[in-house]
Amino acid sequence: MGDTVVHLHKNTDPPINTDTDSVTTLTVVPEPPAAPPVPLWVRSGRAIKTAVTHDNTRTAARAVARHSLFVAGGARIVGRRAWDGRTAARYERYLRTAEAAGNFEAAAEWEERGQRFREARHRRRMDLLHSPLDVAKGAGISVGMGIGGLVLLGIAMAVATKDASDVVTPLMAVIEFINLMITIVQVVWGPALAIGPFLALLALWSVGAHQKAAPQWALPANARTGEGEPITPSIVVKALRDLGVPALRNAIKEMGDAGASMLGPIRIAGCGVEVDVTLPSGVATNEVQAKRRKLAENLTRHEHEVFITIPEAARTVRLWIADSGALDEPIGPSPLVTEETMTANYKTGKAPWGQDLRGDAAALSLYQRHLLVTGLSNQGKTASLRALALWLALDRSVQFWIADLKGIGDWAMFDGIAQVLIEGPSDDHVIQATEMVEEAVEEMNRRIEERRRDPGIVFQPLIVLVDEAQLAFMCPVVGDDKRPYGGSKATSRYFMAVRKIHNQGRAVDVLMWQGTQDPTDQNLPKLVREGAHTRASLVLGTESQARMALGAKAVDGGAAPHLLRQGLDKGTLVVASDGITIPAGQASITVRTHFIDDEPAAEVADRAKALRSGVATLRVIDRDEERDALADIAAVIGETPRLRTDEVLKRLHALDTAVYREWNNGRLKRLLEEHGEEPKKSHGVMVVRREDVARALANRDTDGSASAAE
Repeated sequence: MGDTVVHLHKNTDPPINTDTDSVTTLTVVPEPPAAPPVPLWVRSGRAIKTAVTHDNTRTAARAVARHSLFVAGGARIVGRRAWDGRTAARYERYLRTAEAAGNFEAAAEWEERGQRFREARHRRRMDLLHSPLDVAKGAGISVGMGIGGLVLLGIAMAVATKDASDVVTPLMAVIEFINLMITIVQVVWGPALAIGPFLALLALWSVGAHQKAAPQWALPANARTGEGEPITPSIVVKALRDLGVPALRNAIKEMGDAGASMLGPIRIAGCGVEVDVTLPSGVATNEVQAKRRKLAENLTRHEHEVFITIPEAARTVRLWIADSGALDEPIGPSPLVTEETMTANYKTGKAPWGQDLRGDAAALSLYQRHLLVTGLSNQGKTASLRALALWLALDRSVQFWIADLKGIGDWAMFDGIAQVLIEGPSDDHVIQATEMVEEAVEEMNRRIEERRRDPGIVFQPLIVLVDEAQLAFMCPVVGDDKRPYGGSKATSRYFMAVRKIHNQGRAVDVLMWQGTQDPTDQNLPKLVREGAHTRASLVLGTESQARMALGAKAVDGGAAPHLLRQGLDKGTLVVASDGITIPAGQASITVRTHFIDDEPAAEVADRAKALRSGVATLRVIDRDEERDALADIAAVIGETPRLRTDEVLKRLHALDTAVYREWNNGRLKRLLEEHGEEPKKSHGVMVVRREDVARALANRDTDGSASAAE
């Protein structure tokens, strides 16, 4: 039962009895029951647990373990050094290291040095068998000569002082000195025996501390993290030794130089370092590649901060190790945005695309190279592809036919640059894109025929660009001729058109650029992806997709877009192309591309438009709509004062292939003559003038109004 507590409260409410100012009330409140006491053993356990798990306790325990292990490690190091000094073990290790590296000349030299060491040691041991007699004889002679010298010195002193007792004075002085030394030793010997072991332990501790001969967990917090520590040969060798490859670990243990001979020079390379590692016999390069994450963590780096490539040298891997956190820093704006006077040259120039991992500028040549950029969705594929097109647009001689099958305005700034611009994700847009590529095939064939007639003719480059090309390959629509628009068979219209451009377009500067996401055999057929000269990939999901995107050779050589970080490595491309400078012996290069947002992209596009003379961009419309041929001619001419008749026909074909496929110069001439105009010559070339077409439209409209009035 709890105790009862009595509380006195003074009632301040108005009293019932007006004669009394206030009434004091007595309230009895029961005391809540007290909590049961905690047992002693529970409180003791909690106290012990708190003391054991306290940070100060852990720090003290780690310090004790660390310094104890320094002594043990120092003893191991000193013992090994002593063993190496007394035996030929050192030469044996060097010999095995040279043999493992395949350097048999060095192996023979170390074997000879070891043999000389053994011979010298044998001679010393044989000399020790005869040395006691020689030492005794030498000691006797030395003692006799010493005593004789002291006696002669005493005689000289006695003659000088005329005191015969001085003859033994020098000899007695030496005896007293020896006695003093014995006394000193007797005094010092006891403390020396007591202090000596501590001095020996201190010496072993010093050696162990200098070599850091303690496990990582026993080191202080600042040394234990190793975050961003510089890369040294010992760190690289230790990381390789602990990689979990038994043959590699055993070979490093047997090497006399602890594995240092495997490493080439560590070179500064941009925001990291680079080193070549020659693997010992029995260790394959793919065994190291397969353990990239473990190697990175052994080097106190994240997985994305270590890249492993295979150079030309046999049994060699090249490690590029980034400075901690350096790859998460932005690389800065594109020169296209910062240098307003920049121009482009399709044939001799290179597009500023970004930076490689070393921090050097990465520029790509686009001359006569088909292009394929792939990757997962929303990783920067369109931005990477658009940056190249924006640079090339600054060369006024380059023509663009663009189909954006995403259709959200990513390519809208090319209105006024591209001769054809299709935007939209529907099947109708895919059909229009397919017909655009088929028209490019006809343009290619026309150029080939002209090249046969005139081998010296030079054509304007034509870039046929399809973004989100997987929609074209996956399109289920079948045309009136029973041929599907999509697919990867010989009956597929889009597939066959792309294949034809890949086969022959390069010779006449008709080039195919494609951007596609999440490549598979269904949405990116093998023959199409292998027809691209420049293949680039952003982050992918699997190694098999990486092989589809870049090819087996690049992936076997170390290209690993599937190891990039989704969302964190946006705009980072792995590129396989002869149009970009790739380090010798490598099959690919990793490029961090400059990001050009929509507004800066529009500004660059405006500069490109200023270099061109009023390009009229054609936007393909419904094929079932009845065409107004005269209005279409006015649209394709745009603001250009005059345009060659063959260029007008080409633009009409691109506007609607089905309607204008059969048109020629005669059909164009007849149409204009029907409205009172006709093509004329300018500098010996048949042209259609804008003012003539405008006058024909005005006359037709006037005639139509008059007819309606009548």
